[in-house]
Amino acid sequence: MRASRLLSILLLLQTRERMTAQELADALEVSVRTVYRDMESLGAAGVPLYGEPGHDGGYRLLGGFRTRLTGLTGDEADALFLTGLPAAAADLGLGAVVTAAQLKLMAALPAELRDRAGRITERFHLDAPGWYRDGERTPHLTAVADAVWHQRAVRMRYLRWAEPHEVSRTVWPYGLVLKAGHWYLVAAGAGAGERVRAGGTDDPAGPRTYRIARIMELHVLDERFERPDGFDLAGHWKRYLESFETRRHQDEATVRLAPDTLDRLPHLWNPAMTEAARRTAARPDAEGWIRVTVPIESVAQALPELLKLGADAEVLAPAGLRAQLARTLTAMARRYRPEQPHP
Repeated sequence: MRASRLLSILLLLQTRERMTAQELADALEVSVRTVYRDMESLGAAGVPLYGEPGHDGGYRLLGGFRTRLTGLTGDEADALFLTGLPAAAADLGLGAVVTAAQLKLMAALPAELRDRAGRITERFHLDAPGWYRDGERTPHLTAVADAVWHQRAVRMRYLRWAEPHEVSRTVWPYGLVLKAGHWYLVAAGAGAGERVRAGGTDDPAGPRTYRIARIMELHVLDERFERPDGFDLAGHWKRYLESFETRRHQDEATVRLAPDTLDRLPHLWNPAMTEAARRTAARPDAEGWIRVTVPIESVAQALPELLKLGADAEVLAPAGLRAQLARTLTAMARRYRPEQPHP
């Protein structure tokens, strides 16, 4: 651990030329006292370090000294795909590994290219979660990620939406997906009492998707598994999203939209409903209103979506949704009617 930190100090000074003890301590997540001790060790090993006191001072390498110890470790090479996602890397317990890989890459670049690479991080930042949402607690994410890396089976207690809500699963984790700030596990496996061969090839349902935040308890097992040949995580996720929309929207509604309402739908409805409305839009009627047909999951799910449009929409079908809207609006009108003056 200390040898890795000493190498990181050399790479930091090599890429940034001059850094204070506090800046080094912050970058390495150690104390300033530890940095001082490391500097003494590097000096004793013959590294040409020079420390300048004062406000503009700091440590720097003399005489254009450059270390050639820039080879990536296996973990660092594996983590390179996360260099642009520091928050995700930290969630997976790979923050320090990604930082080390970035330092080695920067140290290997010529000075002019190093400056260009630095400009990217200064000008672009990815913030995955949506607005107005608190981050989910995912206390088991690091353990799941470790099981994914090392192909170890996990035993978990999981909270589902459907009955029974709490279930036990022994699963073989194939991969992790970060979607709109939420982590999901793609895994093959079975419920309690079921036998599924490692690799999931006996599971008729194929890999399933689990939301990491809904894992209540998790144990990484000694059992190892082999990933199926040719399993494509990105391709599987794309197919899962397509089938999810098909499974979710089992019904449809016919709606009249006021003029210009179609243009506002992307800001109010989900992409599936918006795209369907645009695809099925009829010619405007005499009042300029447009009839569309949109997929819905249920009356309860569709009700708040239609209420977002206020008086700019009229539900024509199904009758149950139209009746529920009428009851809701009548109750709202009764709630907000002007108060009668006191006698």
